[in-house]
Amino acid sequence: MTGSTAAFDLGPQAALVARLVSGVPDDALAGPTPCPAYTVGDMLGHLAGLAVAFRDAARKELGPTTGTPPDAAPPRLPADWRERIPRALAELAAAWQDPAAWTGTTRAGGVDLPGAVAAAVAADELVVHGWDLARATGQDYAPDAAALHASHAFLWAAAQEAGGGAGVFGPVVPVPDGAPLLARTLGLSGRDPGWTP
Repeated sequence: MTGSTAAFDLGPQAALVARLVSGVPDDALAGPTPCPAYTVGDMLGHLAGLAVAFRDAARKELGPTTGTPPDAAPPRLPADWRERIPRALAELAAAWQDPAAWTGTTRAGGVDLPGAVAAAVAADELVVHGWDLARATGQDYAPDAAALHASHAFLWAAAQEAGGGAGVFGPVVPVPDGAPLLARTLGLSGRDPGWTP
């Protein structure tokens, strides 16, 4: 897989997702998201797991958290999710501040990746799932520009490698070339940018 190789700050996007998590009402947990297999509660559980996984990937602390494949069931939503997920997202952002995180090889989702590619995947997860969560819970969403560009570059490169309209998360949804970058990124992720609950 390829993706953005220039270091960027994951902090603003991680903080945005943390604010979205804080804005989820308790009665929304069973509601649908743009990811058909996930309820809002499932999405929060997934965010809890990926925040820890990509924190550990940055630290090169390889083990169960970085070895779980992405198609595994989402982790159970912890009772203290409102505190735990934002804390893990802050730790993720801090871990990627270390220049060593961007060098060498690490592992995420059970796949060995160059550090810079793992960072692009982390950005993609935060951008796309941030949108999922915002759309599912009626919150405003304007992703961080650096994370959005990294996400788009990663998804575009992955789609080129896969060919035939395939994407990392499902078939690419066609979006006009002149559409905003977020819409084009969502299309590459297999999302319909016009999705409503």
